[in-house]
Amino acid sequence: MRAIILAAGMGTRLRPLTLTTPKSLIEVGGQTLIERQILFLNEIGISEIIIVTGYLSEKFDFLENKYGVKLIHNDKYDTYNNFYSMYLVRDYLSDAYVIDADNYLNCNFLDAEVQVSTYFSAYKRGFKDEWLLQCDADGMVKEIIIDSGEGTILSGVSYWDEESGKVLNRLFEEAITSKNFRTLYWDDLVKENLDKLKVYKKEISSDDVFEIDNLEDLEKINEFLNLKK
Repeated sequence: MRAIILAAGMGTRLRPLTLTTPKSLIEVGGQTLIERQILFLNEIGISEIIIVTGYLSEKFDFLENKYGVKLIHNDKYDTYNNFYSMYLVRDYLSDAYVIDADNYLNCNFLDAEVQVSTYFSAYKRGFKDEWLLQCDADGMVKEIIIDSGEGTILSGVSYWDEESGKVLNRLFEEAITSKNFRTLYWDDLVKENLDKLKVYKKEISSDDVFEIDNLEDLEKINEFLNLKK
């Protein structure tokens, strides 16, 4: 088992903090977002970690010596969404976690025993334009829609089994060849090919993970952590 962490984004909505620091290297609770993720992965026995960098990529160099991670640079980070980042690491997708680096993991809900492709998903309220999961009685994902309101949404953490990794690898290559990916996020590939994949939902607590997309999100998570003290 391995893990891929997507950390290429520019984090423009977190400026001025991200003018000199990549979003995932911002500290929350005295620890950078990405280092917290790495340590949680190490805790469940995952040491093979591939990080896709882009914006201010040199800022991540210290992670190689400190944690033994592999860095892969996306030189098109300012041209495409995270679709191209995932294309670059498509050969690592089998038996792999995929984690968005701008997420604060409040606790270690990562599962070393996970066997099937899984979206770790949280029930949230009051969201706008999020990826909402529609599942059958067995928890298999049947549809992903972009919606607002309340429901079980993607958390930025997923796991892909051996077979799904092979299917996704092929689909990435086909999409890149067709050059029809400029505006896509990588989850769009899953969304449009659920008939070729077996993906399940694993529900986590709404307080298990927080996406930090802007300064307001950062303020909210700091308030949340202060209340826990």
